[in-house]
Amino acid sequence: MLYLSNPMSTFKLSAMDECLDPATLPETMISGLYVHIPFCFHKCHYCDFYSITRQTPGRMAQFVDRVLREADFWVEGRQTVRPRTVFFGGGTPTLLPVAEMRRLIEGLRIRFDFDDLREWTIEANPATVTSEYAQTLVEMGINRISMGAQSFNPAELATLERHHDPDDVPRSLEIVRSAGIERVNVDLIYGIPGQDMNSWLASLERAIGLGTEHLSCYGLTYEPNTPMAVRKRLGLVTAIEPELEIEMMRQTRARLAAAGMPAYEISNYARPGCECRHNLLYWHGGDYIGLGPAAASHVRGTRWRNRPHLGEWENAISSNRLPAIECETLTTHQRAGELAMLMLRLSTGIECAEFADRIGLDARDIFSGVINRLLPLRLLEVTETSIRLSERALPVADSVAAEFLTALTS
Repeated sequence: MLYLSNPMSTFKLSAMDECLDPATLPETMISGLYVHIPFCFHKCHYCDFYSITRQTPGRMAQFVDRVLREADFWVEGRQTVRPRTVFFGGGTPTLLPVAEMRRLIEGLRIRFDFDDLREWTIEANPATVTSEYAQTLVEMGINRISMGAQSFNPAELATLERHHDPDDVPRSLEIVRSAGIERVNVDLIYGIPGQDMNSWLASLERAIGLGTEHLSCYGLTYEPNTPMAVRKRLGLVTAIEPELEIEMMRQTRARLAAAGMPAYEISNYARPGCECRHNLLYWHGGDYIGLGPAAASHVRGTRWRNRPHLGEWENAISSNRLPAIECETLTTHQRAGELAMLMLRLSTGIECAEFADRIGLDARDIFSGVINRLLPLRLLEVTETSIRLSERALPVADSVAAEFLTALTS
């Protein structure tokens, strides 16, 4: 059994947990913090993020207790947690009662050093944020909100099992802006069953008209075992044609570029300087810790995730155990493949100088075989300083990235 001293408790890993000993992780400055708040009032049919419904205020208060207890595990580790970016995801974080949200944020501020904080994002569903709640978020330092609109077509919202009205989105944005939060992202989904190009472009125009600085536009994915995937398998819904979905993506890129929000990542668009800094940390292979059930972490090539079950996560925390599973320390070549896969999602691609600084290897050299194979297919654009996907490669981006991921380990 492993032990790590802690000012509030004895932190230990038992045989039921993965072999992660924070005392042996490389000493580093952790600049990203993610907190997973799993509560939802309804499970949307396409969503495969860990979430639960019908929770009582008492259970939510207990959840906050456990998150802060988990944070205590890192207080005396070899790493310094000094977040430059924080992201509260879910679930629907804004379902947490306002007093508990305040207690959670205050508790994290006591435990970690927030002097370098630049961005604090919280996810919200339309019509779940009141003026009081928004004002509390501003008072506590939240400066960015990501709102899940998904569509402005009522029939499409019904297909996705989203329980809000299209007009809830501008009303909610007015509330958060009046409270003082100007940095806002809006999520949209294309490729919804029954959607055509006209309805997608209509939703996109509604989103552009909101005047936000950032939009995330995702193609619908039929994740295994979600209700949407089951309905598709049973023939209750029909996926749109792949060619139409690709054209939706292409027109989205062109329209948002014309609106001053070019793509900086495959599914994310922003005015220059308004990119999501927290997600950029992920795509550049940075270090972050995740608190809460199912939250993922990465520290200098070691990665793990928390148990994706509220009760199991709570039990581990209550027993002073890190709730880690799937812990893996990557080899240099594995890190190189994963960093390449992540950076290829960005419009800037693999920036060779940064890659060499992180990994200690020349990307053009170690991936020469992949590059020589894909260049004739016009799937890559390679310069002296970068390797990036071509426009032609975007519809098959995952397959191209997989070539880099496995190039050094196959």
